[in-house]
Amino acid sequence: MLLSELQYGALLSYASHGYTDQIKYSRDIMLKLKQDGFVQSSSSNILISKWIAQTIQRNRTSPAFSSLASLFQPDAVLVPTPKSSLMDEGTLWVPYRLAMALVNCGLGKEVAQILKRIKPVPKAALSTPENRPLPQDHYDSMQVQKPLSEPSDILLIDDVITRGATLLGAASRLADAFPNAHIRAFAAMRTITNESEFERLYYPTVGEITLRPSGDTLRRP
Repeated sequence: MLLSELQYGALLSYASHGYTDQIKYSRDIMLKLKQDGFVQSSSSNILISKWIAQTIQRNRTSPAFSSLASLFQPDAVLVPTPKSSLMDEGTLWVPYRLAMALVNCGLGKEVAQILKRIKPVPKAALSTPENRPLPQDHYDSMQVQKPLSEPSDILLIDDVITRGATLLGAASRLADAFPNAHIRAFAAMRTITNESEFERLYYPTVGEITLRPSGDTLRRP
């Protein structure tokens, strides 16, 4: 059964349309995130997954980060969101890298690879809006492999959130297996479809993903 809503947080934002210098730069960072590429930090290059974790850890006590930082509880189990395809051994899995970087910075208790994709779904970024997988499609295509102990706090980790269908489907599957767990989600970056609503790349945000009567999702902001 699908959850009706899910709290999520994001550190960065990018605009999928538009041609200003800031918008083009935000898309460049999104592409680096998808490959866990290197970005400039101080005087050296660093993997973007590590930069994201270190940025949250360093700023978690500042007022602008208070809501986002509240997602990262000391006893939280971080669960990477599966890719849309079935993964072979050695496949780059950015949500897993993000989860590991966050735990290494003290932003969670452990990483648990307990969500598995048992059948592929179309990649949302390559699908037309009407053909994008719905939360139910993601829910039906995932399986939970239970850990030894029941987690009390679960934080789903993803690289990019658009509508939130993947996260809502994944959270719903986890809620079936762990009905007493507090489940929330974090994505490194959120998509801004309307270029006029894009403000800046670095934009810590907490919002909600809501299930629509049509079966699709509404993400705010």
